[in-house]
Amino acid sequence: MATILAEHEIGASAQNAAPEAVVVRFAGDSGDGMQLTGGQFTLSTALAGNDLATFPDFPAEIRAPQGTLFGVSAFQINFGSSEITTAGDAPDVLIAMNPAALKVNVPALKPGGLLIADTGEFNKRNLEKAKYETSPLEDGSLAKWNVLAFDISALTLEAVKPFSLGNKEALRCKNMWTLGLALWMFDRDRQPLIDWLNAKFAKNPVLAEANIAALNAGHAYGETAELAGPLKKQHIDPVPTEPGLYRTITGAEAVSLGLVAGARLADLPMFFGGYPITPASAILHNLVKMKEFGVTTFQ
Repeated sequence: MATILAEHEIGASAQNAAPEAVVVRFAGDSGDGMQLTGGQFTLSTALAGNDLATFPDFPAEIRAPQGTLFGVSAFQINFGSSEITTAGDAPDVLIAMNPAALKVNVPALKPGGLLIADTGEFNKRNLEKAKYETSPLEDGSLAKWNVLAFDISALTLEAVKPFSLGNKEALRCKNMWTLGLALWMFDRDRQPLIDWLNAKFAKNPVLAEANIAALNAGHAYGETAELAGPLKKQHIDPVPTEPGLYRTITGAEAVSLGLVAGARLADLPMFFGGYPITPASAILHNLVKMKEFGVTTFQ
């Protein structure tokens, strides 16, 4: 039996349909933990069964002054319910932790894309460091995007208040608050991240509990704030996958394994010399652990 939809109903159906793929970029200062946030969001994406590709944008090893344009670090992930072959060009969602991260990354955001910004960082000093004369959150310059700006810093401080952390240490939990909100947005399970935090801070359970509290608070904010407009929960279906044993692997790990495999197949000894500073690579770190395959490394 055929069903005929009115034009406005067709539009509404298309609007409500789950997207096949989404590109999300986390951006902040090099000390904001964006690589860690992106890495853990990637883990949750893999566990949800989505296909994915990532692009970590590392800052220099010699850190630029905090809050400046040169100190921005970002992590982009493209994930979906079908095969993903690139890390994506233009993000659908940009999470900017400070003015510098916004200025560097917002030109890439799709028109109509969602921008989430931490108003707690948009003070006079940080705006000046990012070369803004006025706050872009207030001057109308972000009109072509959906902007959701709220004080993530203050919400994080409130979430970790029971743990009596210093202000600097408490604000380091901001990335977990942001990750909690992102997990809510894409209908992800928090338990694997909670397990990871407990393992990471096994020797400092207070820090584990504070970060878990921030993660849960970000998730709860999405659930309970009843925000109108662009922020809504989206479920991306898992990609059909052959049963089997899978592992997480980075590009540097893949290169390391490929180099060792090539040397073994050619029946040649392998030597790798590396200088681990700007731009740093984890290839040397990985190859050091492969001495049993006849690998010699030199730093």
